[in-house]
Amino acid sequence: MHDDKIKIGFIGAGGNTKLKHIPGFQKIEGVELVSVANRSIESGQKISDEFGIPNVYANWQELLEADDCDAICIGTWPYLHSTLVLESLANEKHVLTEARMAMNASQAHEMLAASLAHPNLVSQIVPAPHTLKLDQTIQDLIQNGYLGELISVELNLHEGNFVDRNSNLHWRHNRDLSGFNIMQLGIWYEAMMRWVGPAESVIALTKTHVKYRKDENEKSHHITIPDHIEILAELASGPTARLRLSTVLGHAPSNNVWIYGTDATLMIEAETMTLFGGSKKDSKLKKIEIPEDKQGSWRVEEEFINAIRGIEPVTHTNFYDGVRYMEFTEAVTRSSQTGMKINLPL
Repeated sequence: MHDDKIKIGFIGAGGNTKLKHIPGFQKIEGVELVSVANRSIESGQKISDEFGIPNVYANWQELLEADDCDAICIGTWPYLHSTLVLESLANEKHVLTEARMAMNASQAHEMLAASLAHPNLVSQIVPAPHTLKLDQTIQDLIQNGYLGELISVELNLHEGNFVDRNSNLHWRHNRDLSGFNIMQLGIWYEAMMRWVGPAESVIALTKTHVKYRKDENEKSHHITIPDHIEILAELASGPTARLRLSTVLGHAPSNNVWIYGTDATLMIEAETMTLFGGSKKDSKLKKIEIPEDKQGSWRVEEEFINAIRGIEPVTHTNFYDGVRYMEFTEAVTRSSQTGMKINLPL
């Protein structure tokens, strides 16, 4: 399919689809945007009018059964990802799904199995993009021995302020839509795996301080997804890891990631995505400049099309890594519920 035109259909056209995926595909030669199915005919027609997509379907079933597209871009919330990926592959269509991969590890495994059963089709997950600029440099420093032996990884991420019981319900608060996904845990764990590999065990404590939130219709919903988590993990590559994510800590320290080794330390300032490092010989951490040719960037749509055309494999993100981060996020909840250490893989 190197020279053939590739026709894309969109199921769910929310913020990221409009901001990233549609413009990204429009820039690629030989790619045609042919169809869309959104939450309603009206919202689908708005996308059609805004971006010049000719065919609007009443639902995703009609879109998948049509013969006007070769590949599907899924932009829904996680609760539909598994169903849509399985049905896309069953209809012999390549598939790019929004993150997070699924609701839970079981769904993720089923999606991976389906992708392996269709080796002629490309299956890809939208990657965690926030660290792309730094990833190659961190990988190189670790692989070239800058840190020495890895000892510990620490992540501190605070997304909010003090407890706000009046804040509105977001779909990420709804377990029926999000499953085991918690705040930005999966996003950051995916990035961590690029540097230090996956975890082999997890112990976690979680708390939900805001137990009820109102939707846009003033209806109250009981919340079970945590707004504060503390995690200890053993990584397969040797070091331990400590992760704290919270939306309820006021005046919390700045968001950062620390990677400690026997010979040096790396620190990522998360708000600016700036990398610092210091060895035994240094009195303090110093900024590490990232060469332009090492700075990764958003190229999700390009990678997807290139994989379909046989130009490059999917790396950001393949279904194997999606399974790993879904197992980790589920292990966090399992550990919190049971008070036990959970071994990985599940």
